[in-house]
Formats: sequence, C-alpha cells, structure tokens
Amino acid sequence: MPTRARRDTALRALPKEAPRSVTILGSTGSVGCNTIDLIRRQPEAFLLEALTGFDNVELLAKQAIELRPKVAVVANPDRYGALKAALSGSGIEVAAGPEAVVEAAERPADRVMASIVGAAGLRPTLAAVRRGAIVGLANKETLVCAGHLMMNEVRRHEATLLPVDSEHSAIFQVFEFERRDAVDRIILTASGGPFRKATAETMGRATPAEAVKHPNWSMGAKISIDSATMMNKGLEVIEAHHLFGLPEDRIEVLVHPESVVHSLVAYVDGSVLAQLGSPDMRTPIAYALAWPKRMAAPAERLDLVRIAALHFEAPDEIRFPALRLARAALKAGQGAPCILNAANEVAVQAFLDGRIGFLDIARVVEVCLDRVNGTAAGSLEEIHGLDRSSRSEAARQVQSRA
Repeated sequence: MPTRARRDTALRALPKEAPRSVTILGSTGSVGCNTIDLIRRQPEAFLLEALTGFDNVELLAKQAIELRPKVAVVANPDRYGALKAALSGSGIEVAAGPEAVVEAAERPADRVMASIVGAAGLRPTLAAVRRGAIVGLANKETLVCAGHLMMNEVRRHEATLLPVDSEHSAIFQVFEFERRDAVDRIILTASGGPFRKATAETMGRATPAEAVKHPNWSMGAKISIDSATMMNKGLEVIEAHHLFGLPEDRIEVLVHPESVVHSLVAYVDGSVLAQLGSPDMRTPIAYALAWPKRMAAPAERLDLVRIAALHFEAPDEIRFPALRLARAALKAGQGAPCILNAANEVAVQAFLDGRIGFLDIARVVEVCLDRVNGTAAGSLEEIHGLDRSSRSEAARQVQSRA
C-alpha cells in the first residue's frame, strides 16, 4: 500500500498536464472495457502503452485501432494470426501467448490496470509490481493465491497497489494508513446476489442464466456466479487481509442489498467512515486512474432522497457456505487460499457449462480444501504447482458429480 513517501513521489512524477501512459491487462473484460470507456472520455489525459485480451480478437483489435497502443497482445496463441491480420498496416505491434502478456506488463507504463480474471492474472500483475509500477488491482485472485508473496514484492520494489474492487477502493479511501492503531475493524458490504432470499431448494435448481443476473452490478459471468454463491465476498475478505493488514476476525461482512454503501472502516473512538456511491464500476476505476487526484466519471449521481432507505443484514453462512470456507482458508494459511480459488474457478466453470448444480460449487471447494496438501506455497513456482494440483482434484470432484 502507498506510504507517504510513495505518494509524494507519485505527485512529483506526474506533472499536472502530463498524460499518463496506461497498460490494460484484460482490456476485453468487464473492468477493461469500463477502463477504456473512461479513457475514451478524456483522451488527452492518457496514452496507451499496451492492451491485452484472452481470445476476443475482434474486440481487442477494435480497441487497439481506436486507442493506438504501442502493442496489442492476445493471450491465446492460436489467435495470433487473426489479431495480426486485423491490425495489419496499423503500425501497432502484435504479440501472443502468456509470456507476451507478462512482457506487456513489464513495459514502461505509468499505470497498469490488472483486470485479467482468475489465477491467470498472477504472473503479469507480479511483473508490473516488480518494476515498481502503480497497479490498479482488479484481480482479487492475485492476492488470494499469493498474498504474502505479492505484498512482499510491493514493499521490496516500492510499487503501489490501488484496489479497484468497489469494496476495497471504498476502504482505501477512508482508511488511515499512517494511524493503523486507530482502526478497529473494516466492514465489507455485499449485495447478497440474486439468491439473497432464496431457499436451498431453489438454489439447488438454479440455472446459470438465473445465477448471473446480479441485482445491481453489471459484471462478467465468473464474478457474477461468485457473487451468487458469496464466494466473491469470501475472496474479498482474504484480499482485504493482505491489503490492509488486519486479521480475519477484524474483517466483517454485511449484506446491504442496495449496494450504495460500498464498505466501511470502524475506528476505536466509535466513528465509522463509509464511502457511498451508485453501483458503477467506473467510479473505483476512475479513482485508480487518477489517484492521487480525482477525475470526472459518468456514474449516476447518488440521490439519497430518492433511495430513501438503506438496509443491512448479517450474511447467512448456512445457505452460503462459500463465505465460511473462505474464512477457514484464510485462518489455515499457507496454500489453503490458493486451493480455495483454484477449486472455485473449476467448479464455477463446470456450473456454467451445465455439468454440476449451483450448490455443488461450494461442495467441490470444500472437498478440495480437505484433500489437497497446501503446505508448500512460498514461491511463485510452488503456487503454480498447487494451483494445478487443486484444479486436477476439482476436476475429479466435478466428474464424480456429473
């Protein structure tokens, strides 16, 4: 997290009128597209260094032709020829493959928006951190899988992490880093997802189409399913532990269906500071792009008179066991959070593919946490190995339920 010296350095390094160069890792995803929407609205303020996507060559090429990055990278090497053809004559460098994505993160951009979904974002995000970049972190799995490693590298290379999840961005904006001893606890809010009041029987019959219908936010399929299971909030508890240095028992979760209060910080004197806003990912993205200043964003302005009432309730860890599993993984430490994340990614995809039921997602994760040995997770190589073994066990569990 930024120290006072780091913030002062950032202020000196970015003159008032200087455009900021930006690399977007995962530009074709939800966060990436919202980032581009903001840059498009203030083109004089930003220069694009690199754009990367997984295999949506059509959208990636369209973004590149409009914004003119120096390089465009498709992570799926089989799509290199299509991207090369789409950008022929543009003067934009084209590359493909996972290593090319890491190289894009290493390029000298002022800011890196790390928005690759899942564990695939770990290596490129770490590469950006190791060159001391200012990183907008929209990939919570990076800290879930390798939190201690990542935060050690942030400190070692004097990088800056700016959380882009709406909840962690909210906490960041009201957290007194220089007076951590004054913080009592942090409170992450959750919408409760589409099944907040659903019975177990209803959830057991849920289809992917029903599960991705988030009541407030527009997100990709994977994070929408995580919201429906509340695994998303469990992952955020782990992420918050690393970002803000608080133990698990001082990180609370509060269901808030309106998604107006994005999170809160409680202080030892009884004060509770909250960040509020309309549910629009462009708000925390804009904060990360402009920090330490602020920039205009098109989010709907909050009208508390029209909203009239805000509601809060405790999460139900019986109907939503994913939250309990995530807390248990954080307490267990070592590689348990990596196992949790890998098994969840496999199970979520299996549900989206129609191979398991909605309630099976948490069941697959729980079995993997019990069966996979997570004692070795100190290095990037060990983390990748643990991720692979966890995915293999999750695939076996999925097959046994298919």
